Parts: sequence; C-alpha cells; structure tokens
Amino acid sequence: MIAKRNDDREALREGGRRLARHLRILSARVIPGVAVADLEKKAREMVEADGDTPAFYDYPSGKRGEKFPGALCVSVNDCIVHAPAANVEYTIQEGDVVSLDFGIRHRGLYTDHAVTVIAGEGSEEDTRLVRGTYEALEAGIAAARLGNHIGDIGAAVEAVADKYHFGYPRNLSGHGVGRAVHESPHVPNFGTPGTGQLLEEGLVIAIEPMMTLGSGDLYIAKDNFTYRTKDGSRSAHAEHTILITKNGPEILTK
Repeated sequence: MIAKRNDDREALREGGRRLARHLRILSARVIPGVAVADLEKKAREMVEADGDTPAFYDYPSGKRGEKFPGALCVSVNDCIVHAPAANVEYTIQEGDVVSLDFGIRHRGLYTDHAVTVIAGEGSEEDTRLVRGTYEALEAGIAAARLGNHIGDIGAAVEAVADKYHFGYPRNLSGHGVGRAVHESPHVPNFGTPGTGQLLEEGLVIAIEPMMTLGSGDLYIAKDNFTYRTKDGSRSAHAEHTILITKNGPEILTK
C-alpha cells in the first residue's frame, strides 16, 4: 500500500498502536503453565472490545488454501511461523521460545506485528537467538529509507544473521501490508544493496526477520499451516509494520 492520504496514515497509526498494546498484554501472559488456547481467547477478546477485526482469521494461508482457524499465531521452539493458537492443546513450558504473530484490521486497514519471548528462564543460546533477531529487525528498519531499495533491507537483516551465525528460511519473507494482509512487495531477509523495488514515500511494509539456531531449512507441519525447522532447531521471529516517510522509517506497531 502507498498511504498518501492523512486519514489512511492516521488509521494505520491507531491500528498499529492498538496492535502493539495487544501484543504487550499477550507477551506478559507467556509464562509456564499457560495454555496456548487461552492466549487465542484473550487476543480475540481484546480485538472485539476495540471494535476491530482479527486480520488472520479465515485468511486462506494453508498449504492447500485452507482458511486460518484463529486470530493469533503462537509458534513455539522449532515452529518458525504461522502456528494457529486456536484449538491447540499445548501448555507453555519453562524455557520455551514463544513467538506471537498478530494482525488486526482497523478502519479498513491492516497492521501486522510479531514478538518473541522466552517463558520463564531461557538458556544462554536461546536468549542470544531472541536478542539477535530483534537486532536484525532494527537493522532492517534502519535501512528502510527513501532512496534505498528492498535489497538494502534484506542485506541489513542478512548481515546480522551472518554475525550471529543464524540460519534463516529463504522462502519466507516480509511483505507489503495495508489494504490487505499480504501485498507486494516481498521483503526478504537477505538481499543485495541497491537492488529490488525503490522505497517511496507512503509505502507500508512489514519487516520480519525469522532466525534459527540451525540451517533455516523448513517444512510445513501436518496442520498445513505451521512452518517448522527441518533440523528441530529453535526459531525466533520479530516484526513491525513500517511507513516510509521523508523523515525516515516510522514504526506503526509500537
């Protein structure tokens, strides 16, 4: 989406603020003993109370076009992204690496946001994974400036992955967002500076590094939604929706 109108930008800002608040509340609930299904229930309650709509519910995102069964993605440990929280009989355990991916539709426009937290006490390796994933997100956002290209964002994220010797899936990426949940352009987590689409004022994109402690190779689980690491290594995911402005990248989901 190219958000040129002030009312569109304000709607995106308000939607982003609401979404960030939702994820702060949900993140605080990620503790050992909490059922994943309870996080889904809370997510739906908050969106409904605001008069908004969950972005992911009924979205055709399955392997064969199946509609997503819930509002929230809760991807634990070797799950990279897109694990449905609805109807999942799993209770969070001490040390789990838990990624929460959530989107809402506010005044007709979509924002997308993801965080990763560790339940209870995490290992040094897992803590490093989460910290490095957020560092990669920050680097990608810093590169999202007028005059740069999509490849500059990917190169910045990739450099952080290389620094930490993380793997990352090359067939999952960030994306445009705004009028729909997923729009062009694709925003890969690797790239060559100066290549790809030029970043123009008003462009709305979701930048979302997904990092793993292993190779980054993946497969789709039997539910036809969840992406998991082939080698069983743990994964982290961090995402913000960004508006490209003449004053630099504006983080909408904060």
